Amino acid sequence: MMRYTEGEPIRDTKAPEGPIEDRWEKRKFGAKLVNPANKRKLNVIVIGTGLAGGSAAATLGELGYNVTSFCYQDSPRRAHSIAAQGGINAAKNYRGDGDSIYRLFYDTVKGGDFRARESNVYRLAQVSVNIIDQAVAQGVPFAREYGGLLDTRSFGGAQVSRTFYARGQTGQQLLLGAYQALERQIAAGTVKMHTRHEMLDLIVADGRARGVIVRDMVTGEIERHLADAVVLASGGYGNVFFLSTNAKGCNTTAIWRAHRRGAMFANPCYTQIHPTCIPVSGEYQSKLTLMSESLRNDGRVWVPVKGGDDRPVSQIPEDERDYYLERIYPAFGNLVPRDIASRAAKNVCDEGRGVGPGGLGVYLDFADAIKRLGRDAVEKKYGNLFEMYERITGEDPYTQPMRIYPAVHYTMGGLWVDYDLQSTIPGLFVIGEANFSDHGANRLGASALMQGLADGYFVLPTTIGDYLANGPYGEVDEEAVAEAEVAVREKINRLLSNNGTRTADSYHRELGKLMWEYCGMERTEESLRKALERIPELREEFWKNVKVSGEADELNQALERAGRVADFFDLAELMCIDALHRTESCGGHFRAESQDADGEALRDDEHFAYVAAWEYGEQGPVLHKEDLDYEYVKMSQRSYK
Repeated sequence: MMRYTEGEPIRDTKAPEGPIEDRWEKRKFGAKLVNPANKRKLNVIVIGTGLAGGSAAATLGELGYNVTSFCYQDSPRRAHSIAAQGGINAAKNYRGDGDSIYRLFYDTVKGGDFRARESNVYRLAQVSVNIIDQAVAQGVPFAREYGGLLDTRSFGGAQVSRTFYARGQTGQQLLLGAYQALERQIAAGTVKMHTRHEMLDLIVADGRARGVIVRDMVTGEIERHLADAVVLASGGYGNVFFLSTNAKGCNTTAIWRAHRRGAMFANPCYTQIHPTCIPVSGEYQSKLTLMSESLRNDGRVWVPVKGGDDRPVSQIPEDERDYYLERIYPAFGNLVPRDIASRAAKNVCDEGRGVGPGGLGVYLDFADAIKRLGRDAVEKKYGNLFEMYERITGEDPYTQPMRIYPAVHYTMGGLWVDYDLQSTIPGLFVIGEANFSDHGANRLGASALMQGLADGYFVLPTTIGDYLANGPYGEVDEEAVAEAEVAVREKINRLLSNNGTRTADSYHRELGKLMWEYCGMERTEESLRKALERIPELREEFWKNVKVSGEADELNQALERAGRVADFFDLAELMCIDALHRTESCGGHFRAESQDADGEALRDDEHFAYVAAWEYGEQGPVLHKEDLDYEYVKMSQRSYK
């Protein structure tokens, strides 16, 4: 079993002191500026074209930098951000229901189970109000009320209505806004776009990030691209579990290979399990489908009171239904945060009260909402989601409840960054889900879109200027470039030279099952130790027996998948080490040994109120702790009752 050692503490030196509401303005004023003529001499690489990467590349191009953008999809608008459904948070308080920047800040810190930085989260809440204005100006078709004002709805972890939405396709509409801004810069010549290219290594020269090695996924050609700074916006790593709500192409390769080059990886064990997913229906599945959390605004979650009750829904009377979230958490009801709703669903299914095949499901029932609001009103709010559910399951959610069950959705861990969103490698900036910075141990629904656009449109364009003001950084050492390129070619050749008997996908599926069982919704010391025994064995077998057909210099999806699975093996091991060392429960990290009398997550603030930042080491990972100090929010046991 891989052991870890403990290194020196780590600290964020970029966050200003003083009143929290003034810190972002203070940092913006203190950041060095780059004059327009000098911006034209500076080059920035952006990996990923989702909400974070697309908005960042567009904004940096608009500012006058020379930007080179990469994505592995055939178009920037096919980034996985397009799949986001329910909405985007912003502290506009259009409803007049008591929302404010401070309340959004508080809800986010509390929702993250007091494992997020105060400075970063407050800035996120401040910037949120600007995002909506930006998106509206771009023409994003947010839902509107009768009087023409933008409409909002509630989401888990909040008692106010702050989530702006475009039916159930908010991510798609916001991405199209960022995409048109990006395409404008491509047409203007400030952004060079490379689709169907995958980053396979980071070039680090003289201690700075100076470029990337990419593979043209159509021709197989290995290319080197140099710049004065590199921005990673490559998303999260939920596909380590094989079955997740992520698109099949989502992977960890960009951030993992940057980690191997010296970027610390923070809180890898923090995985969000989304409570509202269509249950697994068979071994044939390669991914899962999310049903938006917004459905919990009007849908009521329940199971039969008695175990083994397989009667049709219409035959189960009201007094034999357990609306368990409303019963256990009367203050928040069906709008408790995702981690709590997910564990509650698992608990009732473990009691034998689950519904559907295998008893792995709970009902999400809209009968009351349809009776109260009318079918037309429900269809206006959720119609495309209902249609999607019916197409996948063959069941009509207007006449019978949806069946849902928790599934892997989002990863709160990612590369460690400071207040400027810069990693431990100077010149390497990390934004969106690829970093760890804003959500603590659990992300509130509708906050991913908020963070991605905040980072890309407003935060990074300011903070990266402070770094680039000292550029250009001169010629890049050829030896560093050649070394990175050789490492990429050697890995590709090693995969192709194997004459094994199993596909990379078969190993990925086995790894995913192992991770779900031993490091999923509930972790124990015993399960994590089992995982840490089995992962190295399976990885060794993978490298000896994986079969990768085809050639390097051609379109080769088997090769793409094998490289990604290899990185998932290494990441999975670090996730389990991180989960094993953190003997408390917090947010999406639930250790069965650490729970209160009611079965809720029990934190250990005395010993674990820190960010776990892991340094890559050939002899095993090295743990660096960043202490979390709270000045404005009192750390307390979370309660949504």
